[in-house]
Parts: sequence; structure tokens; C-alpha cells
Amino acid sequence: MAKYKVYISDYDYPDNEIEKSVLEPIGAEVIGLKCNTGEGLGELVKDADAILQQYAKITRSTIEKLEKCKIIARYGMGMDIVDIKAAYEHNIIVTNVPDYCLDEVSDHAIAFSFMLIRNIPFYDAKIRQGSYRWQDWRGPILRMRDSSYGLIGFGRVGQNIARKIWNFGFRVIAYDPYISESFMATQGVKKVELIDLLHRSNVINVLTPYTEATHHIIDENALKMMRNDAYLVCVSRGKCVDNKALYKALTEGWIMGAALDDPEEEPMKMEKWSPDMNPLFKLDNCFFTPHASYVSEASLKECRYAAANNVKAVLLGQTPINLVKP
Repeated sequence: MAKYKVYISDYDYPDNEIEKSVLEPIGAEVIGLKCNTGEGLGELVKDADAILQQYAKITRSTIEKLEKCKIIARYGMGMDIVDIKAAYEHNIIVTNVPDYCLDEVSDHAIAFSFMLIRNIPFYDAKIRQGSYRWQDWRGPILRMRDSSYGLIGFGRVGQNIARKIWNFGFRVIAYDPYISESFMATQGVKKVELIDLLHRSNVINVLTPYTEATHHIIDENALKMMRNDAYLVCVSRGKCVDNKALYKALTEGWIMGAALDDPEEEPMKMEKWSPDMNPLFKLDNCFFTPHASYVSEASLKECRYAAANNVKAVLLGQTPINLVKP
């Protein structure tokens, strides 16, 4: 009989072999579920000693149903889908994996930026339709070394991006109320206020965690402040960008284009999804990837091992490396 029950609330990996390799040797039974919305999760995992979580929302009402859970371990960085306060009130430790995909997310964001600046998917679509003219693009084509690159958020990913794109000649500016001007200067980045960043940047990259303060940090007002030759990139949570406002901005020419790693409705957290739910998918100047910025074979393995080892530490009475405090 297993000493511990470890439930995986939801996962899009092909199997649970990595988690089992870490946890079965300490007497844990690893049970994979597919409850990606989090609805009804409390009833399914009420006897859990630990929960590994990918997309499922774990609310206070779910936590209150847990009889003996010691840890909720997120596979990713963001903590907006776990009620951390409720967890600690019920003596449940919360962990995440903060460092596993810094290169992947920064590379993805840079690829988005360069794709937009050079209009690559737009031109490819036009060629396939029979038009072979560079003049098809309806706006100016930017030279990178003459352009300003704005980072909204200057955490680990933002710093990684700044280090890489400096070599392409961008003037890099950043807004982050939690990072000092002096530290940004050591990275070759100028600290500015958000309004200044919106006015000046040719490319704006949203890199904030999702909180009440960053919900729709890019809204209609922000989009109106942007240059009309600017591009918007977001590799953060979909709800950081007001999609209705972005549709208006793109169709009325307030900005040139956008690339998002997730729409606002976040399809991976839904049971059923269709692109018809969001009009942005009908535009030829807005591009998407399926919440893939963090993905590489190496990063996925690293994340899964780290999350499973956080669980292992707590079940063995140890302090996990990636402790998230209220």
C-alpha cells in the first residue's frame, strides 16, 4: 500500500514517468488526472498528500476540501491560479518552478518581435495568395538599430531579453516599479515610466506576472498612447492584454501589429474552445502561438523534475527549494 497519494491535477505531457521516477521510490502513488479547469477538483483529490498542478485553478473552496494535503506544487512560474493565502491558512505549502524556461520565453518573445518587425508571416500569406510585392505591407518597415524596445517588467525574462537584443542595436527601455534605475543601468537599460515607454517604443513586450495590478495593463488607453508604427508582444498571461481593445487598435490602425502567446480566454484552461470566440484570430496583423513560449524538450524535463522534487522534499519533511510564500 502506498505511503503517499500524489495527484497531478492536469497535464499535457505524454505520460507521468518523470514524476513517478522521483516519487515512487519514497512510497508515493502518482495519479494523473485531466481536470484542467479545476472544477470539481476538490472532490477528486480530497485524500491527496500532495498535488502537482499545471493549468487547473485551485481555489479556496477546493483547498477546504483537502483532508491532509501538505503541498501544492505548480509546474510553472505564475501563481495567479492558486489561492496561496488559503493554502497556508490550511497548512499547505505552495511551490513553483521559477527558473526553468528563461531562455525559451525570452527567445520566443524575441522571435515574435523580429517576426513582426520584418513582417514575415504577413508576407508569407500574401505570397501564397499570389502577390509577390514588398509594398503589400501597409506600414513602415523598421530598422532595428534605430528602434526603441520597451519591456514592461524587468524580471528574469526581461533581463534575459535585454542582454540578447542589445546586440541588434535596439535602445532598450523598461518599466518596472520594483526594479531600481541603478540595476537597470548595469544591464544597459534605461528605466522609464509606463507612459513614457508607451509613447517611445517601436516594440513593446509585456513580461509581467498576472495580478490585479497587471490585469489589462495594456488596455484601450495604453494602446492609444502607443506609436502608430509600434508592435505589441505578450508572452505573459493572456489577461494582461485587453483583447477587445487590441482588436480595435489593430483594425483602426492605432498600432501596426501584435503577437501573443495566449489570448485572453486562455484556451488551455477551457474544456471547449474555438477561434470564433475571439475576433483577433480573424486579423492578418495579429499572430498567436498556443501558450508555447516556455516549451522545449529540455525545459519541460527540467520543470517536471523540479516540481516533483519540491513534492518529494515536503513529503520527507524537508524544505523545498522553490517555496512560494503568501
